[in-house]
Amino acid sequence: MRKKKLKRFGRIRLILKLGTLCGLIALIGLGVVLGVYSLMARNYDLKKLGRMPRSSVVFDCHGNEIGKLHGTGARFVPIHQVSQHFVKALLIREDARFYDHGGIDPTGVLRAAYRNVFRNKREGASTITMQLARNSFRELMSQKTLHRKLIELMLARRIEKNYTKEQILEFYVNRIFFGSGIYGVEMASISYFGKRASEMTLSESAMLAGIIRGPNRFSPFRHYDDANSERKTVLKRMLSEGAIQNKEFKSATVQRVRVLKQRPVQKKSINSYALDAIRRDLNDALSESNAEDGGLKIYTSIDLRLQRVAERAIEEGLLSIEKWPGYKHQTKKQFELRGAKGTPNYLQGAAVLLNNETGAVLAIVGGRSIKHSLFNRATTAERPIGSAFKPFVYTAAFNKGLMPGSLIDDGPLREGEIKNINAAWNPKNADRKSMGLQSASYGLIKSRNTMSVRVGNIAGMKSVTKTAANVGINIADEKITPQLFLGNLDCDLESLTSAYTVFPNNGGRVPAFTINYIEDGSGKVFYRAAAQSYPALPQAPCAVTAKVLEKVVSANGTGARARSLGFHKPAGGKTGTTNDFKDTWFVGFTDKVTCGVWAGLDEPKTIISGAYGSNVALPIWTRIMFACEKYGYPANEMISSATMTELTLCRTSGQLPGRNCKKSGNTYRENIPQDLVPKHLCHVHENQKITKRGKEKPNRLKVLKRLFQPN
Repeated sequence: MRKKKLKRFGRIRLILKLGTLCGLIALIGLGVVLGVYSLMARNYDLKKLGRMPRSSVVFDCHGNEIGKLHGTGARFVPIHQVSQHFVKALLIREDARFYDHGGIDPTGVLRAAYRNVFRNKREGASTITMQLARNSFRELMSQKTLHRKLIELMLARRIEKNYTKEQILEFYVNRIFFGSGIYGVEMASISYFGKRASEMTLSESAMLAGIIRGPNRFSPFRHYDDANSERKTVLKRMLSEGAIQNKEFKSATVQRVRVLKQRPVQKKSINSYALDAIRRDLNDALSESNAEDGGLKIYTSIDLRLQRVAERAIEEGLLSIEKWPGYKHQTKKQFELRGAKGTPNYLQGAAVLLNNETGAVLAIVGGRSIKHSLFNRATTAERPIGSAFKPFVYTAAFNKGLMPGSLIDDGPLREGEIKNINAAWNPKNADRKSMGLQSASYGLIKSRNTMSVRVGNIAGMKSVTKTAANVGINIADEKITPQLFLGNLDCDLESLTSAYTVFPNNGGRVPAFTINYIEDGSGKVFYRAAAQSYPALPQAPCAVTAKVLEKVVSANGTGARARSLGFHKPAGGKTGTTNDFKDTWFVGFTDKVTCGVWAGLDEPKTIISGAYGSNVALPIWTRIMFACEKYGYPANEMISSATMTELTLCRTSGQLPGRNCKKSGNTYRENIPQDLVPKHLCHVHENQKITKRGKEKPNRLKVLKRLFQPN
C-alpha cells in the first residue's frame, strides 16, 4: 500500500516538474518573442504621431499628375481645448483604465479572450494607445494579423514611455476618424454640430464618442438613429462607471442632438469625374480611414490624353443636340448665365473607355461639369439600357443552338406565344413595321423588338439572367419577365461597358479598375492591382455575337453612322434607346478597347423626338475611337480564338440538312464555331411532303417552338 502511494506521489512530482519546465520554456519563448517585436517596434518613427494626414497625389498611366485626393483639413487642438464631457465619454467608451495601464490593459485582454472563446462574441482589447499606434502607421492599418498585433503592442509600450498620458490623448483625439471624411475632434464637432470642440455638450460628446467604433455605420449624417442609439449606450456606461451623476444622465438622455446637414467636404479636392472614380476605388482597395490618411502616390490606368478627348467629345456632342430644332430643355449655357446655382437640369452624358486585355479604365467621364454636379453618371447612375442588352439575349440563344441564319418571325406577338407575359404588354418595332421571317442575325443588326422577344424565349429566362450575371450585370427579381429581352433593366455605364468586353475577349472578362499601384510616403509599393481575366461566357456563342455586332457598325446596321462619320476600322457595337427617347446608349468595341456612351437628362424625360443611340451617343463614341487610333490603341481585324468551320445548315431548324431540306430550298451556308456545329440531321422536314415547286408546307413558328423549348 505504501509502495503504491510512493509511486503515485512520484508520478505527481514528475508531472509537476514537467509542467514547471514547460511553463518556464513557454515564458522564455514568450520573452524572446516580445523581445524580438520590441526591437522591431523601434523601427517606427514616433514623430508621426503628431502629424496630420496629407493629400495623396494621383498620376495617370504615363506619370502625368491628374490631381490630388483627400488631405483631411483636420485642425489640431490642445487637449485642454476639448470638452471634458467628450474626454470622459471617450475614456469610458474606448479605454476606461487608460490612466492605470502602460499601453496594454491586461484586464481588457483577459475579458476579451473570455468573451471571444466562451461566449462566441467578437471583442477586441485595443487601448487608446494601441489604437493611436495603429492609426499612425499605414502598414499596420492594412494588416489584420497576429504579427501586426504584436508590433502594435510593443509600439504602445514605446509610446507610453516617451509621452505623457495627456500627450497621447491629444494625439489620439486629433487623428481619430469620425466618418464622412472627417478627422479630428475639432472638425468633427464643427461638421456635425456647428461648434468648437470645447463647446460640446454632454449629449453631443456622447454621440461623437459613440461614432469611433463604426465611423460609417454610426455616422449621424447617414444613420442618425444608429448614432443616437450609441449616444445612449455611452451615457449609460458613463453613469454606471460614475463619470456622471444621475441628474446629468437623465438630462442628457432626453436631449435630442441637432446634427447639421452634411456638406460635401470630402470631395472638395475632386476636380474631375476621373478623380471621383479613383477615390471610390481607393476606398475599396484600402480601408476608408487608411485612404483618407493621405500622403500616397497613386498610379492609375487613366490616360490623360484620352480622358481630355472623352470630356470634349461629351461636351461638344451634347452641345450640338441642344441646338437641334425643337429642343425645349434647359441648356448648359442657360444654366451658367443664371449663375450656375442649384441643381442643373440640362442634358448630361457619360463615357467609359476600357482596355480589353487588362480591364484598365483609360478614361471615365461622369457628366459635363463636376463644378455643377458631383454626381458621377458613369459609375453611380443606373438607367434603363434598352436595346443595348439585346446582345446578351442573342448570345444566350446562340449557346442554346440557335444559328445566326435561322429564321425568326418579325410579326406581332400572338396570344399565348410567350409564357408569363403581361396581357397589356404588346411590344412593337420602332418603325411599326413587320419584315416577316428574317434571320436571327438580322434581328440583332436591325434591333427588331418582336424578333428579340422570340429569340429570348428560345434562350429561356434562366439562361438570359445567368448570362447577364456572368458578365457582371445584376438583375432585380422584379425585372425577370419577358420584358427583360428588350432591356427593361437598369444598369450603370461602367458595368455595361465592362460586360461588353466579353465579345472582343472571346468570352473572357477582366473587371474594370482604375488604380495600378500605390506607393507610401517612403516610395514603397504596398498595393498593386490584381485584376484577372476569367471565362465569363463560352467562346463559341460570344464569337457568333461579336461577328453580328460587327455588322451593326456597317452600312446596314443601327451603328452604321460611325462609317458615315469616317470611322472605318474593324469594330462592333450596339445602340440602345429607351421608350420615349429618354435614354440613349452606344457601347462599341475594337480588338483593343471597349467604349460605352450614355446621354440623357438626370430626371428622365424625353430628350427630343428622334433622339436615338445612333444619332446622340454614337457620334461621341466615334470621336473617342479616333483618339484611340491616335494615342496607341489602333484597331485591327478581330480574330476569334474559336475554331471556325463553314458548312450547310437548314434555315428552319438550324440542324444539318437532310434530303427534304435541300429539295425545299431551305439550306444555306454558314461559318460558325466548331463547338456549335449541330450533331443531328434536321428532323423538321423528314416526313414532310414537298410540292412540285420544291417548297415545304410547315408552319415555321410551330417548328421553332418545337425545336427550342424555353427553360
